[in-house]
Amino acid sequence: MSSSSLLSRRSTAELELPVPPEFRCPISLDLMRDPVVGPTGITYDRAGIEAWLLAAGARKTATTCPVTKGDLRADDLVPNHALRRVIQAWCVANRCRGVERIPTPRVPVTPVQAGDVLGEVEAAARAGDVARCGAAVREVGRLARESDRDRRCLASAGAARALAAAVASFAVAADSSASSVLLDDVLAALVLVMPLDEEAIVAIGSSTASVALLANVAKHGDLQRRLQAVVVIREIVALSSCCSRNGAATTAIDLSDNLDGIIEVLVNTIRDPISPQATKASLVAAYHLALADDHAAARLAEAGLVPSLVELLIDGDRSTSEKALAALDATLASEAGRARARADALAVPVLVKKMFRVSDTATELVVSTLHRICKKWHGDDEVDSPAAARRSAVVEAVQVGAFQKVMMLLQVGCRDATKEKATELLKLMIKYETRGGGGCIDAMDFRGLKRVS
Repeated sequence: MSSSSLLSRRSTAELELPVPPEFRCPISLDLMRDPVVGPTGITYDRAGIEAWLLAAGARKTATTCPVTKGDLRADDLVPNHALRRVIQAWCVANRCRGVERIPTPRVPVTPVQAGDVLGEVEAAARAGDVARCGAAVREVGRLARESDRDRRCLASAGAARALAAAVASFAVAADSSASSVLLDDVLAALVLVMPLDEEAIVAIGSSTASVALLANVAKHGDLQRRLQAVVVIREIVALSSCCSRNGAATTAIDLSDNLDGIIEVLVNTIRDPISPQATKASLVAAYHLALADDHAAARLAEAGLVPSLVELLIDGDRSTSEKALAALDATLASEAGRARARADALAVPVLVKKMFRVSDTATELVVSTLHRICKKWHGDDEVDSPAAARRSAVVEAVQVGAFQKVMMLLQVGCRDATKEKATELLKLMIKYETRGGGGCIDAMDFRGLKRVS
């Protein structure tokens, strides 16, 4: 008999083999692999009931048993070893019919165990014991990799704060080989318990040595360590930017001493990508950095961010394009950013091409960016950024179809802020096209202009 016939018979047997109802999870209706029971007396597969309770918590509704509607918490669940052994025996008995035996599940981490191992990390960090702290940090990393439940348990117990404190404690001595290895382990574990809370971010960001260490790892580490460092830098920059825009001065995060190093890391990671995740983290960080401070936006532009963003837009996916456009728009708030965009031969054509091709958010960002490029802003230096450069950008925008696309946007509708920028952009295009005597705008394009303006 051929192998294909044997496979066909096995598949048929598997389909005909009924799974006993008591072996099925009431939520997923699949065979339970890790049965757990709560005080309500109903047994569920651990993955199914924990996902149910997590979703209820996210909706801020009461966590209840799906069957009895009684109160139920994740901490109330205990393994149903008896039922699990019966299910395993049934799997073994039906092995000849293609049923695989489910492995014995590992007992998940409890909040008490998580607190103990994190307490060991903090105690060793305070004592300056590199070997002891390293062992505890590696245990945290091992537990976080075991399952999403263990990772959530560690995060809830304050893993980010404990690991951040370890970074701050040993960053100054990072030149020693032992401390360097420890900090690599801490960084790897820290990324596993993302997102970081404000206390953890401040613990790292308020230490100049810690931020300098992250920038150094992002420049010279291996690919994995560079990714991890960039992700943590993104968290620090985002919080610093948010607090700066809101006028909060209590975070104690001052990036001024490491600003050049951070900018170099972000621009290099965008220009020479190491992974999509690292690129997106760098784009988000660059956006927040430019948004919070015109000086930082100018420094980003001077470091070569603008052409790197334009090049990234050419073939970027939706998520990458939206983030790149946001970073570009924020960078062009500075005079240096606008000057470099006007000098880039690809900037205007690429921006116009992206309209209506990515998302509504991307289209609005394109309008905002083109508005920055084409309009004269207070502070624009007529020597470095002459009126001729702006006029050239406006004429080029018309030539590559910006007028028709902006008209279309106004006709289909957009937010008030975008509508205002689009209307002003249209007037600029008409002004320069008329003054230059060009014929790129057809008379038919003016229909509806009075109505939308």
